[in-house]
Amino acid sequence: MTSRRTFITGSSVAALTLISHNSLLTGCKPQPAITKGNLPLVISTWKHGIAANDAAWNVLNKGGRALDAVEQGVMVSESDPEVHSVGYGGYPDRDGCVTLDACIMDELGNCGSVAYLQHIKNPISVARLVMEKTPHIMLTGDGALQFALDNGFRKEDLLTESSRAEWEKWKIKNNYNPINWENHDTIGMLALDKSGNLSGACTTSGLAWKYHGRVGDSPIIGAGLYVDNEIGGACATGKGEAVIKMCGSFLIVEMMRQGKSPLDACRTAIERIAKRQKDFREFQVGFIALNKRGEYATYSLQKGFQYAVCDGGNNRLLDSDFYIKD
Repeated sequence: MTSRRTFITGSSVAALTLISHNSLLTGCKPQPAITKGNLPLVISTWKHGIAANDAAWNVLNKGGRALDAVEQGVMVSESDPEVHSVGYGGYPDRDGCVTLDACIMDELGNCGSVAYLQHIKNPISVARLVMEKTPHIMLTGDGALQFALDNGFRKEDLLTESSRAEWEKWKIKNNYNPINWENHDTIGMLALDKSGNLSGACTTSGLAWKYHGRVGDSPIIGAGLYVDNEIGGACATGKGEAVIKMCGSFLIVEMMRQGKSPLDACRTAIERIAKRQKDFREFQVGFIALNKRGEYATYSLQKGFQYAVCDGGNNRLLDSDFYIKD
């Protein structure tokens, strides 16, 4: 007769064996369902998130508000001419115009957004002013530009010589398909401050060589970014059209509300893209998520998505798990 102790021990061994077998099949180590950091904490997308995290951490470590941290953090990427997918130095659309999208959301559910904004280096700060100074959530195009100028922002030429040279080379090819893989590295950031409050920011110059007037997911609350201070927050990066179709960030926060871990919520969102969008092998989407307890995770469609996490002053760049293993 099998004792209860023997049964439990045998079941545990079987479970571990199954996990090890699955790991060999997928070629990667099993990722824990829960990764928990220490407060305060900031997480952001891609390699340029490291420098952005440093700026955000300077705010958080002094007891600052998460909202201030995410604004200051993503401004680093917006102002860096070497980051060709965000702000100053971003690759232009097919007509040679650098157009920017950004949104921000605080712990109170307040949010602001700008889309198709030209000539302003730091659209995230304009988005914050839309949130704080107007009865609206989103301003676009010439209206967003005029609002920025009325509030003291300086009009600048955002097309750097480096980006202009790449655009000129692209025009010779006469290929009007916008870049999917090489340039969609939105900076999305989520922060949890010492008071336990969440905020998020998302900002981008969008797909390189896009149609003039195109707007992606980054300025859309619920698509590129969503924060609920009772539950958690999520940000998206990658092909904006794919994220908009399924309200990606909102979906992840709602799944966390239902009890899913950040990892399970991100994975489920990616699986839904793969199920519903037949061309999913032709583009990249990645999500980051952070819940109220300081548990965080990421997941992406394709290999190659990286994210940066900083807590306790330890800022590191990590590789995300991903869906397409073959």
